[in-house]
Amino acid sequence: MNAIISASELASVLSGERPPVLLDVRWQLGGPLGRTAYEAGHLPGAVFIDLEEELAGPAGEGRGRHPLPDPEVFGAAMRRAGVSDDRPVVVYDGGLGWGAARAWWMLRWAGHEDVRVLDGGLAAWTVQGRHALSTDVPEPAEGTFVPRPGALPLLSADDAAALARSGVLLDARAGERYRGEVEPMDPIAGHIPGALSAPTTENVTDDGRFRPAKVLRERFAEVGVKPDAEVGVYCGSGVSGAHEVLALAVAGIPAALYVGSWSEWSADPDRPVATGAEPG
Repeated sequence: MNAIISASELASVLSGERPPVLLDVRWQLGGPLGRTAYEAGHLPGAVFIDLEEELAGPAGEGRGRHPLPDPEVFGAAMRRAGVSDDRPVVVYDGGLGWGAARAWWMLRWAGHEDVRVLDGGLAAWTVQGRHALSTDVPEPAEGTFVPRPGALPLLSADDAAALARSGVLLDARAGERYRGEVEPMDPIAGHIPGALSAPTTENVTDDGRFRPAKVLRERFAEVGVKPDAEVGVYCGSGVSGAHEVLALAVAGIPAALYVGSWSEWSADPDRPVATGAEPG
């Protein structure tokens, strides 16, 4: 199944016999609260999901800034939103697609088999006034989804270090963070030794839509993803990295996610750090 869905296709399935559950996952690092934006207008029938509270656990020593939530907390949030195994889910956000990708990855990792991301997010839905927004807050019937973690591959810090040498480990952050020129969030600048720079922003066009699958395959080949290579991804805290895993899925390339990412790695003074443009 394709991991993304266009606004026109979503409009069609919403009016069909088996409409998907809609999840609004607007989130921006250091930005305004997504719930405020949701209340100002969202796709009709969409339920707001709080990334910080429902798609991540509490940050703490050795856990990174967005560790995995307790499966029970995540499952309860999904059931509150009406999610069940036998009903498709479409997730969206209002910006870069990172929040939606985190929800997509979480649901797929937890065993839901029919989840897609609205390509281009809210902007794609509202472009040229083609589709309306709503301020009504729905109260969906309780869903039945129970997480079954492990359906998508997950990397620990040690796994990521090993994969950087035995396969391909992609760093989804901006190039200047990979090179160690700046570090706005974490205590140490640089990257995991052996990792390759592949900023997730280069997977989409100016309007936030994913590039075609063929173009993405070529892009990943250029940064070092060889045929049949084992691929892993990390970022700052496991959010934009999920977006890179999604882009790889669009390209037909399976990849594991290191959720702890640089925020976990850099918090351990015993872990090595590379800087500069080379993998190290």
